[in-house]
This record gives sequence, C-alpha cells and structure tokens, in this order.
Amino acid sequence: MTDIAFYHLERSALQDVLPKLLEKTLAAGKRALVLASSEVRVESLNGALWSYDPASWLPHGSARDGAAAEQPVWLAVDGVNANDAEYLFLTDGATLAELAPFERCFVLFDGTDAVALDAARAQWRQYKDLGHALTYWQQSARGGWEKNT
Repeated sequence: MTDIAFYHLERSALQDVLPKLLEKTLAAGKRALVLASSEVRVESLNGALWSYDPASWLPHGSARDGAAAEQPVWLAVDGVNANDAEYLFLTDGATLAELAPFERCFVLFDGTDAVALDAARAQWRQYKDLGHALTYWQQSARGGWEKNT
C-alpha cells in the first residue's frame, strides 16, 4: 500500500510549500509527479518552481516543456506517470484512482477553503477504506509542521 500524507495548508500557500517538499523528494533520490487541477495551474506552479528561491534550482517540467522521462519533477493534469515518479503530489483537489505505482502520496490542500477541506476529508475516508497508511500534517502557529493522529 502507498503511504499517504495529508498536508493541511493554513498559513502558507501551495506555491510556498511545494518547492520545499520537492527539494526533500529529490534529496531522497526520488522522482515526483505533481497533479494540478488545470493546465493554467500547472503553468502557474511551473513558474513558481523557477522563481521560489533565486539561490536554488529545482529541475522540473510540464507538457509545455516536453521530455517528461528526463524530468525529475513532472507537473501535469492527467495521472500518467510519464517520468516514472515514486512520489505523487495531489494538489487543488486532484485525485488519482491508482496509487500502487507510487511509494508515497502527498495530498496538499488549502485548509482555509471549505470546499477543499471537505474534499480532503472525503479523500482521507476513501484512502483509509482502501487500507493505505495515512498521516496528517498541520501547520503550527510558527508555520512548521506538526504530525497529528
């Protein structure tokens, strides 16, 4: 079963949290597939990953860039694992029925949005019923992450 971590974003935006998680992914020697809700959102995230830290470089691409198999981080709207990623990042309420190809899945959701919060709760129930190992991370008052059970 895939280990699934839910990240309840309350104090930071997705474009601020995602690069840090992707840096850790690459440091662990893993590849990532990031699913977003639309091509517009994919390109927004693509731009954010280029500019989030002027002193850093995070190799990534999208369909607009091409060469998926060469990209350690692939941004997409479909669930095709075009870069043979071991880690899956679900953003903007994106879902994927088949998680078996992935070691880990990260569900990042906006905790200030009632619709996103309800969707994340539904995903939690669904994945729990399927027998996946689940963890829940919530931002602390200082912006760090606290694991809740």
